[in-house]
Amino acid sequence: MRPALIKNHPTKPELWQDLPLGDELKSLIEREIAEVSRKFFGYHLVRLGHLSSQIELNSCPIKHQINITSNNQTYTSLVAMSDDLPVSENSVDAFLLAHELDFAKDPHQILREVDRTIMPNGYVVITGFNPLSLCGVFKYLPFNKGSVLHDARFFSCARVKDWLQLLGFEIVDVKHLLFNELFLQRKLRASSKWNQWCHQNLSMLTSMYVIVARKREIPLSLIKPKWKAKTKFSAVGASVRSGVMQVEAPWKTEK
Repeated sequence: MRPALIKNHPTKPELWQDLPLGDELKSLIEREIAEVSRKFFGYHLVRLGHLSSQIELNSCPIKHQINITSNNQTYTSLVAMSDDLPVSENSVDAFLLAHELDFAKDPHQILREVDRTIMPNGYVVITGFNPLSLCGVFKYLPFNKGSVLHDARFFSCARVKDWLQLLGFEIVDVKHLLFNELFLQRKLRASSKWNQWCHQNLSMLTSMYVIVARKREIPLSLIKPKWKAKTKFSAVGASVRSGVMQVEAPWKTEK
């Protein structure tokens, strides 16, 4: 297994158009997370990264949605690095990370920052590219050499779930999306019979996945002991005469 931390920053796409079929991928993700975004509750939602900042969450009840990217764009409201957020602890109600871990130098640190700043019971949605898919195989083949997908990290869904669970997140839902190699830029046909058959039988080989997790914390409360030491005496049917204890035998009968 390759280490999560690498020396150099991979090339990061700033627009969905930088990815093969990027506009179609963006629309597919928006449709898939529209339902779960209705469950978000609170005051602040952070869309972390360039791709996340362009995702529309029209069904989300959280109206204050903050975009955080590494450089200034027209859709950006805060400029910062994903692994060093200028956000106070326990202040964010939901996070969206659209392929942010796929183009990260240190994905562990990004998740630690999310864990530090998210509220208890807050939601985090992560999308990623599946290394077990055709897209993951084509990454190592000389197809469309100029594509930014060749620099993507392609962390498996199981690996990202393990990172989240170690930080105390509960995995709420996992969705597997799309059977397409992407590098050849063939049109996406999510509703085709072939795609539906693959979803039913080969769901672990999809090109992308969506993980929905929720931060769980067990509150600590002082538990006082309810028991108290009490002295209990029980009669044994004995009598004391002149300093000598005499016990009547139970079988003794009167004459």
